[in-house]
Amino acid sequence: MIRILIVEDDFMVAKVHAGFVRQTPGFAVVGVAHTGAEALEEARRLTPDLVLLDIHLPDISGLDLLQRLREAQPDLDALVISAAREVDTVRRALRGGIVHYLMKPFSGDDLKERLEHYRRTYHSLAESEGEAGQDDVNEVFGIRRPSRPLPKGCSPETLQLVKTMLREAPGDVSATEAAEQLGTSRVSARRYLEYLSEEGLVQVQLRYGGVGRPERRYLWRDGS
Repeated sequence: MIRILIVEDDFMVAKVHAGFVRQTPGFAVVGVAHTGAEALEEARRLTPDLVLLDIHLPDISGLDLLQRLREAQPDLDALVISAAREVDTVRRALRGGIVHYLMKPFSGDDLKERLEHYRRTYHSLAESEGEAGQDDVNEVFGIRRPSRPLPKGCSPETLQLVKTMLREAPGDVSATEAAEQLGTSRVSARRYLEYLSEEGLVQVQLRYGGVGRPERRYLWRDGS
């Protein structure tokens, strides 16, 4: 669960933001602050993962507060939510290392989209203990490589079934196991699995045992 601190001077607006967050699975509002001083106190006390930060606060600029929050909680990420549209403000926020800048007014879907992107990229990257691939880094910076055309004989509908099967699988699966669940041939199942592997959505693991070539097993990448 990703823990969120909302920093917003308007009590009703903060309540609306909290409602939007609660509608997004995987996120929880752990605190609300209405001034910079409250935000610093709550950040130290609650150690949130992400702060939804307004720019215009009664006692300090949100951009100045951002630096103080980072000093108090070095691993804290910030998503700016503000009516401020000045280019200099946006530029300064970006230089401060924010993960997104969302302008008011906005819808619940707008915030949900940014929160899900944060979970899929920044947060998953921070929790990773291995090496990041170029695709992982591209995703953080909003660069998406166009998907290649599906192999001949493959359909988008079946591809979606394969994705769902992999997401719901308790662990890695082989092409044979996938074929049994999908009701297709092993060759067809492996074609979809290899396509997803080449797209960076699936991790291939080799299982050694017995005589012959190792078995290729496929595991859905978390956050994909």
